This record gives sequence, C-alpha cells and structure tokens, in this order.
Amino acid sequence: MLILILSCLPLTGWASGRPAHAQAEAPSKSQGPQAPQDSAPDQRIVVHQNVGDATDVKVSVGIPFPPGMLRDAQQVRILDANGEEVPAHVVATLRWYIRDHSIRAVRAQFQAQLVKGEGTYYFAIGKPRTRELPGWPYVQELVPDSHGVRVAAALATLEPAWMCASLVAGPQTPATKGEAYARYVATQFEWAKKLPVDDHTAWLFDRPSTLFKAYVRTGRLDYLQAADESYHFYMKYIKRDGLPFSPFCGGGWTMGKEPCDSKYVYVEPILLALALTGDDSEHDAELVDKMVMLWKHNGWSGDAGPYTGPGERFTERLAGLGLLATINAYELTGDKRYLDNTNERVGWLYEHQRNNPDKLGNDGSWRNSWNLHEDDSWKPESDVRGTSPWMSENIIDALWHTWLVTGDRRIPEMITAFGRYMERYGWIDVSTIVQGHDWRNPCSGSNGQISWYWASSQASHKKLSDIEDSDGWYSDAHNVELVMPVAAAYYFEQDPTQSAALKRRVEALSSSYDTECGRIGETLRRFNWNNRGTGVALWFMQQPPGSGATSTLAAHASP
Repeated sequence: MLILILSCLPLTGWASGRPAHAQAEAPSKSQGPQAPQDSAPDQRIVVHQNVGDATDVKVSVGIPFPPGMLRDAQQVRILDANGEEVPAHVVATLRWYIRDHSIRAVRAQFQAQLVKGEGTYYFAIGKPRTRELPGWPYVQELVPDSHGVRVAAALATLEPAWMCASLVAGPQTPATKGEAYARYVATQFEWAKKLPVDDHTAWLFDRPSTLFKAYVRTGRLDYLQAADESYHFYMKYIKRDGLPFSPFCGGGWTMGKEPCDSKYVYVEPILLALALTGDDSEHDAELVDKMVMLWKHNGWSGDAGPYTGPGERFTERLAGLGLLATINAYELTGDKRYLDNTNERVGWLYEHQRNNPDKLGNDGSWRNSWNLHEDDSWKPESDVRGTSPWMSENIIDALWHTWLVTGDRRIPEMITAFGRYMERYGWIDVSTIVQGHDWRNPCSGSNGQISWYWASSQASHKKLSDIEDSDGWYSDAHNVELVMPVAAAYYFEQDPTQSAALKRRVEALSSSYDTECGRIGETLRRFNWNNRGTGVALWFMQQPPGSGATSTLAAHASP
C-alpha cells in the first residue's frame, strides 16, 4: 500500500519512496530486521537516549509526508517491533499550503521502552489509530544538557530514504556508502560538531538548518543531536519583545549584541525542528511574524525593496536570506501575507537581473557596486560593477526553495541566466593562473576550481585580479556551495551546449570534496555556508538536463 501511494508522487525518476538511482544501495539501517506487517523498513523509528539514563521515556517524533499522502492524522499508528500498536497521540503540525492542503508533518507522542539506550518502533498509515494516549506539551521533555541547553531527553531518528522522499528539505538523495560529498560533510563535522557558544559568527548562514539537512540525508543520530542542541541554543537568543524594526529589534538575534542584524534571523530551523522532532516549544505565530517583519524592515539597513539605482547598497546575502526566511514563514504558517511578500521579493530580483538600473544590460547576475559591497563610499568613476558569486548562492538557494513552494515561472529563467553568467564570467580559467597569483588552496589539487571573489562582465582582468589579490585568497573555500547554483542551472537549462558545460563544471568542482579541504575549520561558519543548500545538488545531477522546465515537482501559484 505504501509503495502504491509513493509511486503516485509527481517526481521524475521516483518510486517506492526514494529516487530510482538510490534503490540499489539503501542506507544500512533499512537492511536490518524485517518490518512488521502494515509498515515498511523505511518507516522505522529508533528512539535514542539523549540525556539521562531512563529506560521508560516520553518521546515526540516529527514524521514528514510528501504532498497528497496523508490527510487525516488519525490514520497514523505507532507500532512496536513486533507490529503491536502502542498508545500514541498524533497531531498534524504542518500542511502543504498551495498544493492540496494535505498534511506535511505530524507530531507523534508515545511512551518508549529503551534497552541499552535504544528502542525500535515503526509508524504505519492507512488504518485508523485504535490506541490513544493523552498528549503533552513538548517542553515537558526538555532537560539541561552538558552545556546547560534544554534539549529533549530522548530523540527519535527516521530513515533517510523516507525523509528524502517526504520533501521535508526539498528533493534529496539518501547518502550512499563512499559518497564523496557525504564524506566531506562528515570530515567537517569533526570540527564543527562542538557547540560554538563563544563565537556568534559561527551561526551565520544558519547552523541548525545545515545540521538538520545533514541528518535528513544520512539519518545519523549525532547530526540530529547537534541540530537539536543548536536549534534550542539559537532560539534562546531570539528577542521576543519589542517592535520588529530598529532600534527595538523584536525578532532579532541577540547573541552578538546586534539584534537588528537581520542576516542572523532564520525561520527555516523552526520549520525543520517542527517537522523532524515535533518541537513547537520555541516559537509561536507572534514570534515568527516579528522575525519576518524584521526582515521586511531589513533590520538596521532600511526597508527591503527593489534595486533602483547604481549607487544603492545591495548585498546578495541579504536578498537571498530575506527571501528564504519569508517563504519559510509561509510554509510554516500558511499566512498569505508572507506569500505576497515572497512574490514581491522575487519580482525585485527578476527586475534587477533583467533591467539593472546601471543600464549596462542583462548579463545574468544581480550586478551591484563593489564600493558599497565593501562598505566604502560610492565612487562611480572607479567603481567595479559586478557581483559576488558565492554570496549569490544565497539568492539561488532561496529562489529554488521558492520555486518548490510556488512554481513561480520567473524563477527557472533567473537560475539558468545566473548559471550562464557564471560559465562566462564567474570562474577563473585555471590554465591562466600564474605564480604569485594562484589564489587557490592546494587541498583540491592542481585542477582545483576557483571563482572570482568579485565577478564582472564589465571590468578588466587586471581589475578583477587586483581585487583577488587583496580580498580573494583561498576564496575557493566557497566552491562546495557553488556546486548548488551550477547544478540548479543544469536542472533547468534546456540548451544542450550550456547543459554540457554546466555538467563539466560540477565534475571539476567535485575535487573540492577532498577530505583535506574538509579538515580546514579555522572559520567555523564555513560548515554552514558550504552545506546549508548543497545537498540537493546530488539530486539535481541525477535528473535529465533541463527536466526542471517540465517538472511537476513544484506547486503552481500565480506570481
């Protein structure tokens, strides 16, 4: 029954709940004991002792579902390893807004028995639940850990094949044995796993979401533990009082003592924590609204709006992260105000890319001022009009996520345009690199790729080299996340010549997954910028080139 339901998913190449190319090598846990009748190996829940030593624990688990699979939470049962239904409380926590309003995630609560710190259970769908259990506030499960952060006493892991197929973090492929990217993430995690309690910049680019997404592809408990702890630590510093604009900064992040700095304000970890753990203890509608409104007012940077002149400050990071936070808030709440603001933000980016007010034409980038990018005063006579390739990844990630939710037809055009821009202007030709100006870290080998720190269709090679000499040494630290926009362009690109070039670029960039590169951890936020959006790149490259143009993966709403 499960296989029949999942086979109806409108996902190219998907069947029985996982990508076709992954069926030959399922994650190891799915090859364990046989699942009970009415369930399946991919519907396994393993409850883990997280803090303390209790053997009889209350546990909440978030279970995500793909669109159209589940419409009534009463149809979810929890089974023990023998197939016997256990008393449970199950409620819907998220919906597939725009699509069909089916259930996107439920929170299941039950009493688990642990042996040597673990207990195996399953969930089943399709028959009404017959054994009910009174629910409880999630906060009752929280206890202090070794850092004094209140976390769940027990955590439950799901199978990566199920989580990937659910679209909880967009389409993903479960990590396979020997996969270079998964090995790179695991190498970085060795230095990134320690909770960064003394460095607020380690949270930039959204540490909790990055960890939750690593867990989705692998099912690793240690990734989930780090994600859960990071989420509670992060939310501890969200300002819950005050108006959501400067100087009051309601909804801002206070750890760095700069609560109006909106680039530290993320809604996605709230969405993922709710979907994957059932945790609703850290947010309410008022707080989410303050966080989105702080982005609407751009913190201390002035209200967000369209790019209207060449002397206007623009950062790709703020444009991308602001759009992502806004569409995440819509996914979380279904509030149409956030959808309207999302469509508005997409429009700003669409016009900026197509009709740049500097009147220098459409080169596919969100061209802006180098002076203002570096917080200098604008000097039009010496300015370098261009863009930051790696910061533009934030825009592509947000556009892709928005396309999944809304199906906005402007977005594939923007993503392919940026892919073409990068191929023409974004990458340094490694064959032209000369001694004294090899800005690459040697960890990725002699053919290691590197993008310009500041790319431009307007500036001379010398101007760009001068910027690289002053600011761009080892900027190939951003290669890993740049795989994502290249792969996204490949997914939407319909011109065979362009598709072939994009594929070659992804193949060349794979040298950046070298574990020697992964061991470089002097900048803690590198783990976040490399990996928050990159996992989907493996899925992109498994799809036929240009298939995004006809895909039914996205919902479709009018812009």
